[in-house]
Amino acid sequence: MVNFSIEILRLFSWRDLLDILAVSLFFYGIIYFLRLTRGLQIFKGLAMLAGFWLVAELLSLRTLSWVFEKLWTVGLFSLVVIFQPEIRKTLSKLGQKAGVSVIKPIEERVVERIVRACAFMSDRQIGALIVIERGQNVEGVVEGCVFIDSIVSVELLITIFNPLSPLHDGAVVIRGDRIVYASCILPLSKSADLPKKYGTRHRAALGISEESDALCVVVSEETGEISTAVGGKMHRNLDPELLKDLLLKELKIEGS
Repeated sequence: MVNFSIEILRLFSWRDLLDILAVSLFFYGIIYFLRLTRGLQIFKGLAMLAGFWLVAELLSLRTLSWVFEKLWTVGLFSLVVIFQPEIRKTLSKLGQKAGVSVIKPIEERVVERIVRACAFMSDRQIGALIVIERGQNVEGVVEGCVFIDSIVSVELLITIFNPLSPLHDGAVVIRGDRIVYASCILPLSKSADLPKKYGTRHRAALGISEESDALCVVVSEETGEISTAVGGKMHRNLDPELLKDLLLKELKIEGS
């Protein structure tokens, strides 16, 4: 027995260890993905069907086995359709981690302009939605944008979100010291943790923060409340000073 074990160890190379580790991580990723989504319940249902199929095979129930075989083939394609949003989100995050940041860092003066504009709009209950890019370009997850490419200024932000402006109904995207897009449509979060009192703007802010590393600032049109969404989490009831501190911290601006 000992000699047999030694012989196995001799045949076992570092490539075999790497292969086992890669397969383990692959299946761990699948299980973790299913646990975080509605997939766990669907997976349990598929496991039950697979069990019925196995029983049909053991009992030589040919017609039932044929039906399960065809359902299994169709089911693989159905899973792609069912999990399309989750798959897109996961691949987006993988791309985010693998990507190289080429976005110009934001300076403190730009943060101050954003804060001043939000404070002005908060006092007057003007709704706003501001997306601040960090390491990842968000062009792949936003739609319907109007190209602006202008220096960030307090006046321009207020003008864009003025209810009489044709660009107010949507988000602006800030990259470095420039407003690159306005009137953008953001992906909506499906999170059940967001209180019902929050509307589309807050759900859009949470959605873009879930699908990218962007930081999103929201000013409520109903209450004037300022909130931020970062990494799929919402920070609410921020005054201008707290907003500035949070932006400086999250954007990793020196001297903050």
